[in-house]
Amino acid sequence: MHTERGGTWEAMTDILTEPDGQSPATVARCGGKGVLADALRDSRATTLRLLQAYADALGASLQVPYAPELNPPLWEAGHIAWFADWWIVRNPERARGCAADPDALRSPARQACRGVDADALYDSSRVAHHTRWALPLPSLASIRDDLNASLQDTLDALQVAEEDDQGLYGFRLALFHEDMHAEASRYMAQTLGLDLPDEVWPAVGQGTLGQGAVHVPAQTVQLAWQGAGFAFDNELAQAQVSVPAFEIDAEVVCWGAYVPFIEAGGYADARWWSEAGWRWRTREGRQFPRYLRRTAGGWETRQGSVWKPLGPSAPACHLSAHEAVAWCRWAGRRLPTEAEWVAAVGGESSVSWGQVWEWTSSPFAPFAGFVPHPYRDYSEPWFDGRPVLKGASRGTHPRMRHPVYRNYFTPDRCDLFSGFRSVAM
Repeated sequence: MHTERGGTWEAMTDILTEPDGQSPATVARCGGKGVLADALRDSRATTLRLLQAYADALGASLQVPYAPELNPPLWEAGHIAWFADWWIVRNPERARGCAADPDALRSPARQACRGVDADALYDSSRVAHHTRWALPLPSLASIRDDLNASLQDTLDALQVAEEDDQGLYGFRLALFHEDMHAEASRYMAQTLGLDLPDEVWPAVGQGTLGQGAVHVPAQTVQLAWQGAGFAFDNELAQAQVSVPAFEIDAEVVCWGAYVPFIEAGGYADARWWSEAGWRWRTREGRQFPRYLRRTAGGWETRQGSVWKPLGPSAPACHLSAHEAVAWCRWAGRRLPTEAEWVAAVGGESSVSWGQVWEWTSSPFAPFAGFVPHPYRDYSEPWFDGRPVLKGASRGTHPRMRHPVYRNYFTPDRCDLFSGFRSVAM
């Protein structure tokens, strides 16, 4: 399977399609047991490399300060192993796939023989976020052993699973869940100012300053996943939307376009901000985006612990939805809807994507006919008006990069690799 890779916009675009015409995401969602076994091994290897990188940076205790956007690294790693065990090895209804009873009685966790109640430690549905710093977590060595044992049990279960979408559902869910946590670990490294090794920290790509806009004709777009294979519950049902013709940026907004907004006093002018955005800016005391600073020579951005000159053609990153909306108002433009984004990237236009998650103006909401899957906490609790983000970032594994995928975070989050593109009014 393809491993993490960074580089230029062109390199990022190349990895979106394999020689046979199928993207890594389609292969992962639809591939059989052999493909899935390789992907599970690859994802677990990345988890273990990230865990070791954190141990090298923080010491064996892997202590990090409390913050709403962080998790203790030991908890995160233990949770990954627990999640796979819960939905696969310990799940008596795994063969039923997305029709399984989420409350079916599980077999005991592997840690029970050591006197450890894994469910009380790692079940994110029941273990409140702020309590995770005070949990009696096992040692780094024990959690590493659990990750290795969990992978082996998962692969053993995969060998005897039915090779259909229901029989493989839990394995695919665990795979993508682990890939998401790998990306979250990269966010956390940036937040903490840690320098991860190159093999687990993809490079920042470059855009093309002044690339221009693309005209997208009126059309009907399908937002939902269609056909066989794996889909998240929020991607399913009927979701056809008629989209009038529009003009959209060919690439995401780069720093060369965003910095003039800062220098024009945009962060001190309430005219450009929504009410919620201005409250956020005031509360946070923001004078410019996170991880930027002004120097005598211009602007610098922090990557890990290192401050580097800001590249004008690099995608503007670590922006909240509030900042994206403010820039659009200042520039006389707007954010695209989810449907417009899908129409733009799904056509024959020269729209490139994949360096940053892109904020849209669409709220994260269920499509008509939504039915929650057994992992009840994945979608339904977050249908609260937060925006949809589309695309992928440099920290996203290629098998997660699919146009139908719907990411969702609150509009104040700027620890993500997040940016935006704009649409003409």
